[in-house]
Amino acid sequence: MKYLKQFCIILAFCFVGEALHHFLPLPIPASIYGIVLLFLSLLSGLIKVEQIKETSAFLIEIMAVMFIPAAAGLINVWDVIKEKWFAYILVIVLSTILVMVISGSITQRIIKGGKKS
Repeated sequence: MKYLKQFCIILAFCFVGEALHHFLPLPIPASIYGIVLLFLSLLSGLIKVEQIKETSAFLIEIMAVMFIPAAAGLINVWDVIKEKWFAYILVIVLSTILVMVISGSITQRIIKGGKKS
């Protein structure tokens, strides 16, 4: 029952995000609205981490599985992709490396900054 309650809390934020996306004329995905609202609720103390901890950990663990439908959907647009597949792969590889370098640099600066104080 605990997991169902935690999942319902997360799902409620997803639903509110969908509602905001529907009513606000901004080019922001509904999932971003939901995650920002959940973040603000956690910061303000409206929602405690313990209230969603186990279910959110589970969702993070299975995140890779959630990308399977999107990857399978690429089969439907293969005619468009096949002409420029090398460019797509190049952009994916370079952007992944760039994100890893930037994230690693920021993390190292934060860790070093924490040790000074």
